[in-house]
Amino acid sequence: MASGSTDPLLPRAGAARRRPATGGWRSALFIIWVEVAERFAYYGVSSNLISYLTGPFGETTAAAAAAVNAWSGAASMLPLLGAAVADSWLGRYRTIVASSVLYITGLGLLALSSTFSSPQSQQCSSSGDGRQVCRSSSVQRAFFYVSLYLVAIAQSGHKPCVQAFGADQFDATDPGESSSRSTFFNWWYLGLCASATVTAAVMSYVQDNVGWGLGFGVPGMVMLLGLLVFLLGTRTYRFYDGGGSGAFSGVGEAVREWRKSRRRGEGGGGGGATVEAEHGELAEEVRGMARLFPIWATCLLYGVLFAQPPTLFTKQAATLDRRIGPSSSFQVPPAALQSFLGVSIIPCVLLYEHVLVPAARRATGVATGITMLQRIGAGIAMCAVTLLVAALVEMRRLSAARDADPGAAVPMSLWWMVPQYVLFGAADVFAMVGMQEFFYDQVPGALKSLGLALYLSVLGVGSFISSFLISAIDVVTRRDGGTSWFDDDLNRGHLDYFYLLLAALTVLDLLAYRTTKLGDDSRKAWPWAEHGVTTFKQIPRNVI
Repeated sequence: MASGSTDPLLPRAGAARRRPATGGWRSALFIIWVEVAERFAYYGVSSNLISYLTGPFGETTAAAAAAVNAWSGAASMLPLLGAAVADSWLGRYRTIVASSVLYITGLGLLALSSTFSSPQSQQCSSSGDGRQVCRSSSVQRAFFYVSLYLVAIAQSGHKPCVQAFGADQFDATDPGESSSRSTFFNWWYLGLCASATVTAAVMSYVQDNVGWGLGFGVPGMVMLLGLLVFLLGTRTYRFYDGGGSGAFSGVGEAVREWRKSRRRGEGGGGGGATVEAEHGELAEEVRGMARLFPIWATCLLYGVLFAQPPTLFTKQAATLDRRIGPSSSFQVPPAALQSFLGVSIIPCVLLYEHVLVPAARRATGVATGITMLQRIGAGIAMCAVTLLVAALVEMRRLSAARDADPGAAVPMSLWWMVPQYVLFGAADVFAMVGMQEFFYDQVPGALKSLGLALYLSVLGVGSFISSFLISAIDVVTRRDGGTSWFDDDLNRGHLDYFYLLLAALTVLDLLAYRTTKLGDDSRKAWPWAEHGVTTFKQIPRNVI
């Protein structure tokens, strides 16, 4: 680990040696801040996006939910591309800077596109029930979606780089810094939860009550401040020699070494045996990665469930009585309920670490209390319970809606929905954190970033599946003059049926997930565990 920098944007290493030592908490705090700013910017858009699409933009509920899911899916899948760019070309530091600039540009264009939302720029027509329906013009739609997907592309550079760059500031081979690195991840996660919680509460109010121009502009200003703070810390950062060290550099290095060994083999001599050995080692790692597919596939439904709070949950909340009290005129923004996800995650993490793990450790004898796969499975099971609660609450809402005046708020308090958000936050502590740990742990050292990218792809593919399900169910339930489950008037729709369907699919998914478990220990989920294998490189040939 070099204390100086080899990044082309920074002074040469000789100059770095004359400065105080780099890295450590001084550097990490700058990096944590830029991630907090990025999460504020992302959730400032995503948490209330469905309200914008079904409001000023004029989309139907089903189309808006599908569009949000598709965008979220792209934002979760594009980090694979961002990692490739960072590791093979720009490096982490410059990728973060370039992504931040693109983020600010995208958010600025989003704020500008929202100013087009006027009756003159919209195309209005009468619906079958006599209502006036206004949709945005084709020009506005194109401008908006280009701006929106610029934000998704910008996130692709942040996701694979910022957390890894922050961890780079601590030397894992130094006992003191290794301990600090573990603490860094705790503070990192706390910062993300706090940022998401504040953003959902504050920005949803600004967007619903002040204006969408400011609602999209404030995240852009926060992102600009984050970039400035990140740049201020430049001379304190620690850079690895030799460029990127992420997932794609590890894959690229393996392929390059294999090609070199082939050339050596073609030259004759004893190279043939070397070629065969190195090619066999690479093949083992690739086959080992393929073994992760059953777990990855059975986690996809969790990605579908993860897509519901910022979409259908928010639309559901918008129909309720959102006053703080019977005599209060202040109304809670529907998207603000997402703050309960972060509010529940923080105490659940503490309970998990200080209550559940010690108790489970005494019962199972496992150092971590429960294994990684058991943790993921528990989270998926909690999601099934959450969806049942959501379905029951929606049934209660539909029952109350029968007595409501058309167009008026349903005579049912917003707080009825809090339990499903709290349960979802608790499920995240098990499923999401468990997936991060599992996919990071089960890949070779050179491919750790790829392991985290696999976890992100669960959320991305899950969002795409959610978009497909909503669109398909909307078409089927509208057939022959029927009423869509996602009707624009949710009091005529049936979100409860959709939640029950997802709950049933989750139970089936949990059964499929358990068939991949071959033992109590997480590593015993794979056939090679009986040989005492701890890394893919140690996998015996006769096991593969």
